[in-house]
Amino acid sequence: MSRRYDSRTTIFSPEGRLYQVEYAMEAIGNAGSAIGILSKDGVVLIGEKKVTSKLLQTSTSTEKMYKIDDHVACAVAGIMSDANILINTARVQAQRYTFMYQEPMPVEQLVQSLCDTKQGYTQFGGLRPFGVSFLFAGWDKNYGFQLYMSDPSGNYGGWKAAAIGANNQAAQSILKQDYKDDATREEAVQLALKVLSKTMDSTSLTSEKLELAEVFLTPSGNVKYHVHSPDSLTKLLLKHGVTQPAAESS
Repeated sequence: MSRRYDSRTTIFSPEGRLYQVEYAMEAIGNAGSAIGILSKDGVVLIGEKKVTSKLLQTSTSTEKMYKIDDHVACAVAGIMSDANILINTARVQAQRYTFMYQEPMPVEQLVQSLCDTKQGYTQFGGLRPFGVSFLFAGWDKNYGFQLYMSDPSGNYGGWKAAAIGANNQAAQSILKQDYKDDATREEAVQLALKVLSKTMDSTSLTSEKLELAEVFLTPSGNVKYHVHSPDSLTKLLLKHGVTQPAAESS
């Protein structure tokens, strides 16, 4: 009897598994990791940039972090071309909601609508799932700061701290041990750098190898999405003792 349960996204195996969706999750396991941490005064997102070749021109824009709306941003792990389609979809949905109701879209509603799109790709023949996972960081007036993780199956969940991409199991176990409910944003940044330094494939962290973004409220009450510059990152790495000055100058 043929056992080609993995030849279609729409066929369940006898154990009740969708192999194509699981394979998509495996693809994400090889991508540069991303970590999200929720603090009492904001959300921190950090991502590892995989330097595939020293001949490659480094991108001036961010590779791992994307702003979806003024109050929502996301970190990405997986196939970037797949991610771009979904990010554009999310941006359009957020703008449509704002246009229709004259207020920002609730974070979970935005995540859910995007996950509905992802789910459709697991239920129809001839389509493959999106090979990308997201960490969504945002703020809305109903629930304050929120962090969501979603995978290729269309499942999503709210998290206090989450990791996607390479070595995500190891990162998740460190987060489980060290996360504190009442952590400030600064402590969340410190924890994110610590986790990434322990789980990254390369030996030392440098500003070229990572991206750090934060979502927080300004004193005037507006939501601000801030991506750290390479100089700011270098200072943070030295401050928290994650990298050595000598390694920076070489």
